[in-house]
Amino acid sequence: MLLTRQQLEDRLIALHQASLTLVDDISLESLLERVAAVACEQVDARYAALGVLDDEGRLKKFISVGMTESEIRRIPHPPMGRGLIGALMNTEETLRVAEIGSDPRSVGFPSNHPQMGSFLGVPIRYGETQLGQIYLTEKMDAPAFTQDDEQIIQMLATYAAVALHNARLYDDLKERDRALTRRNQDLALLNNIAETLTSSLQLDQILNQTLAQVMEYLKVEAGEIFLLEEDKQTLRLALHRGQAAEAFWTRNPMRVGEGMIGLVAQTGEPILSHDIARDVRYYVRPTVIAAGFRQVACIPLTSSGNTIGVLSALTRSNLPIDDHDVQLVTAVGNWAGLAIENARLHDDARRLAVLEERDRIGMDLHDGIIQSIYGVGLVLEHARLLSDEDPKHAADRIQQAINSLNHTIRDIRAYILDLRPRQLGEENLIDGLRRLALEFRANTLAEANLSGVPEDLAGLPKSHSLALFHICQEALANAAKHAVAKKIEVSVWKTTERVMLEIRDNGQGFDMQKINMTLGHGLSNMHTRAHQVGGDVELCSVIGEGTSILAWVPNHEHIS
Repeated sequence: MLLTRQQLEDRLIALHQASLTLVDDISLESLLERVAAVACEQVDARYAALGVLDDEGRLKKFISVGMTESEIRRIPHPPMGRGLIGALMNTEETLRVAEIGSDPRSVGFPSNHPQMGSFLGVPIRYGETQLGQIYLTEKMDAPAFTQDDEQIIQMLATYAAVALHNARLYDDLKERDRALTRRNQDLALLNNIAETLTSSLQLDQILNQTLAQVMEYLKVEAGEIFLLEEDKQTLRLALHRGQAAEAFWTRNPMRVGEGMIGLVAQTGEPILSHDIARDVRYYVRPTVIAAGFRQVACIPLTSSGNTIGVLSALTRSNLPIDDHDVQLVTAVGNWAGLAIENARLHDDARRLAVLEERDRIGMDLHDGIIQSIYGVGLVLEHARLLSDEDPKHAADRIQQAINSLNHTIRDIRAYILDLRPRQLGEENLIDGLRRLALEFRANTLAEANLSGVPEDLAGLPKSHSLALFHICQEALANAAKHAVAKKIEVSVWKTTERVMLEIRDNGQGFDMQKINMTLGHGLSNMHTRAHQVGGDVELCSVIGEGTSILAWVPNHEHIS
């Protein structure tokens, strides 16, 4: 049936109006559905579909109109590009068939597919490239599609080609934007890590900032760093950041080859698991699984080809950590491993320098005191000779000797305070800390409180008690000199493997970015004393809110 002139004009106007909205649409999914719907309306078809080809000319997307969702689900598979669909994919011509089943190119329908008779297929071409096809079946007001229908759909295909091309350009731009954003994030991580690793030789700072930046990049809720000990078989948890700390600290230390972390340390290769609850390599840490963590990326920290530790990043999210993330963070692990090794070497050199400096000062003390006393002796000898001839001059010389002795006494006291701090004696650690608190209270008039149970510390090696005693002594001295604190809280308690000491003050605090850890300062001394017995010190301070120092030592003898 031929269209009247008025019908054709009405159809062209409707097509033009619909096509204007198509060109404006840059969302591929909604664009395909709209093209198929407009095609159905224009030629009174019961069913319509639109196929989109990939760069290789294969059918990659197929959108249909006219069938319900339940009808579509009952069909065993989507179109595979055979039969009339395949013929249309390989031609530039329109296909118009009165009866699909009688056409030799037809391969029939899959099970549960509606039966269809008439067919109209038009390729969507942009220049010399075929982007897809429009398929129409079952003309409702006639036994077959007409020449007029074919022309209308060809015009629609022209508009659809422009719209599809724009949608592809938009998708390409979005993909490039995502790639550029990710590249900028990668560069930001590498730049921040490089700045961290080149600006510090402090192990704690390197570990904290490296882990914090990796966690921020991967958008994960928890992270940890295990470091390999000198026996090369033991991995000890050196740092945890983020959520559920108690779940992670329950398994420490860990052996090389044990669990996912031990395997990374053994092989030097990263491991990525998207479901740790089903990954047998992670069963050694059930508390982490119970805390709701689902994915983990374990990265080796290497130096000179040797693994010196393992960095793990964990998330409760279902959003996957991908191979690109792991590859980049593995490169960061190589940098961090080298920085950790340099920090350890620097720490060893600093400890050696401390010993050498103390020996030198001891020698200076010995020689200086002897010389000072010998000088006083000469002055007194001269005064004795003058006592009869010039009593006034002799009195002046005696006063000079007294002044020299007072200076010498002050020098000796200063040396004693710096080099031979007060010892723990026969007291237990709690009694020694209580004595320090009482002395602090008496000298500063500030409030000082101690909490701890002596029985909890039974069996703690003397060297470990002495280390904590001196750390507390140093912390209290710093609080008295610099913090202007009104209240000090000293707490000591025991865990499965450690004895923890915390000193908190409500003083003026300081800028953590400006910590001076150079040789001879109190903070450095605290770290040195803790490290000597296998422990460590963590520091937290906020300007105007006070300072917290957390020190720990193993509750067993440290073998270095």
